[in-house]
Amino acid sequence: MRHRVFGRHLSRDEEHRRAMIRNLAAGLFEHGRVETTLPKAKAVQPFIEKIITVAKRGTLRARRQIEARINDRRIHAWVAHPNVPDARKSNPYFDLPDQSEIEFNRYGELRKSPRLVQHIMTTIAPMFARRDGGYTRIVKLGKHRLGDGTDLVQLQLVGKEEGPQIGGGESRRREQADNRTAFAARLRKGAAAQDEADAKPAEAAAPQKSQDTSDTSDTSGT
Repeated sequence: MRHRVFGRHLSRDEEHRRAMIRNLAAGLFEHGRVETTLPKAKAVQPFIEKIITVAKRGTLRARRQIEARINDRRIHAWVAHPNVPDARKSNPYFDLPDQSEIEFNRYGELRKSPRLVQHIMTTIAPMFARRDGGYTRIVKLGKHRLGDGTDLVQLQLVGKEEGPQIGGGESRRREQADNRTAFAARLRKGAAAQDEADAKPAEAAAPQKSQDTSDTSDTSGT
């Protein structure tokens, strides 16, 4: 029994688990999305949500709290790396820095690039300025990891995605909602056509009635 066992241990000790969660969070903040297993995504999601909530304050104290929770490091080195193909040097979540802002020394070591905490404070936090929680979502990819067959998911920031799924397909819930909307539109259109059809005989009878009235008045006058 799991008496007095709190949280997800993920078959790791405390230090290993804390380092793994920090690395997953840093990868999400840098790329806007990260692919991992479902238990890991559920474990790191509350950690990411709290960091973004703190970053939205925009104060020096908030910056220090973030630095205490996550390791600050240089990011976006792959934007200027020559071995990374140009097709992968794009990001739908936020604008990437210019290659002139990233420098390597003669040994290929990174010497200048944006910092992670600064990126969280200035880029990610303003994205959710008008959103109260729910900054991330978990999308099932429908594939499994080789070896143990664990389900793989994608943990991503919300607001810039296209469609309910990664592939752009529509979910069953959205399909049902669209069908209900189309059915209601057909009912309204049919009701409007019926009202128009009922109004035409009434309009045709009205001139005949007025003509009969005028004939009666002429006769009475005579």
